[in-house]
Amino acid sequence: MMDIEKGAESPPNPTPIVLEGIVRQKCMNAIYNRTRMVLAPHILYTRGGSLYVDAQVISRDFVIPREEKFGTFKVDGLKNLALTERDFAICRLYLPESEKYAGTTLMAVEPQGASV
Repeated sequence: MMDIEKGAESPPNPTPIVLEGIVRQKCMNAIYNRTRMVLAPHILYTRGGSLYVDAQVISRDFVIPREEKFGTFKVDGLKNLALTERDFAICRLYLPESEKYAGTTLMAVEPQGASV
């Protein structure tokens, strides 16, 4: 199967990009299931031995959703991953106390000013 997307290849390990996006609260460009997306990564965690990121969908194929959308993405499925300079605020749909994150979280966003 040919990759229809031209340009930069995905790094062999996308995890550092996801981690930096979470720490710096910067959006990421990615292709997921052949859909161009801008994602605001909130938490990186493991499930069944694989890495997942829960993120707010900022846009899909250059269209901004009518309402806030928050989804789970398998890190291995994120192609052409690149950090942007676009900041994001923590999404109200993000529930850090969710049971699925218990004991599996590798990195999560923190409210601005939490370390003050």
